Amino acid sequence: MTTTALPRLGGFSPGMIALELRRLMRNKRTVIFTLVMPAAFFLLFGTSSAYKDERAGDGNVTAYVLISMAVYGAMLATTSGGAMVSIERAAGWSRQLRLTPLKPAAYVAVKIIIAMVIGAVSVVVVNVVGAFAGADMPVGAWIGCALLSWACALVFAAFGLFMGYLLPSENVMQILGPVLAVLSFAGGLFVPADQLGSTFATIAKFTPVYGVGELARYPLTHSGDVWLAVLNVAAWTALFAAGAMWRFRRDTARV
Repeated sequence: MTTTALPRLGGFSPGMIALELRRLMRNKRTVIFTLVMPAAFFLLFGTSSAYKDERAGDGNVTAYVLISMAVYGAMLATTSGGAMVSIERAAGWSRQLRLTPLKPAAYVAVKIIIAMVIGAVSVVVVNVVGAFAGADMPVGAWIGCALLSWACALVFAAFGLFMGYLLPSENVMQILGPVLAVLSFAGGLFVPADQLGSTFATIAKFTPVYGVGELARYPLTHSGDVWLAVLNVAAWTALFAAGAMWRFRRDTARV
């Protein structure tokens, strides 16, 4: 009687990541939605002459809007990358995985890494456009804000993966797109929460967007409750990742 050796790291491998990335990049709608729209929003809302002349922290208001749009782009990209799992569910791929030794944690890790790669590209695109459109801030702040915009979007990679298991494949991003827009308003990404009243500012701190926006803007503004923002990002990431693994186990159990 022969036995099959279990794969290292539960099935996680660079080859699987490369395969998933190529498959995702073939989806032209996803590429346009996540790479073009945030940069277009920045050009539309952040490049007025008044914003270029008005100061915000160590830079101008155009830079402030740039950071918000970079965060929004990373949110869209990572959510979209994670939510692509819904297509696999519709094709029965999740059930096939039940017959393999792939571990739920490894599968979730691969999906989150792919989402983060797409998120990084989105952040770069918005920042390159901003560099030629009047955004002004120190180089250190620029690098710090870009890195934090990308890294903190991990919470939305997990969110997209979780939602991909809950929503039907044919309209997952049609649902999540408006949801992300509402969360962005509620979390103070598009309009600073403290400008809309104390009640709104309190509610904003409990949304998954709040921590990402606060941390991403900190190198520019040097304001906000950093530790609360870190706790916000960590808590929501853990919650969504746990939900994704739970749904993965339920899907693969139904063979």
